[in-house]
Amino acid sequence: MLYEHYALLEKIGLDLLFASIFFFIGMAIKDVLNTGEVPPFGRRIVWLVLFLGCAGFIAKGVIQIFWEGAGIG
Repeated sequence: MLYEHYALLEKIGLDLLFASIFFFIGMAIKDVLNTGEVPPFGRRIVWLVLFLGCAGFIAKGVIQIFWEGAGIG
């Protein structure tokens, strides 16, 4: 296998790892919110913060793809 293939597999694996970490964090937060009887406003704030973190990670990936395509990065 060529080095480019290894780099691609490494990128895909790292992205899947981060996606699974976000999933498990979400499941843990859901469990804590349910057992702690958090009010609805607090639940919305917690999920908003988690969503913004995930959206930032996705935006970083999209920006990186565009920059590499344009030859900037």
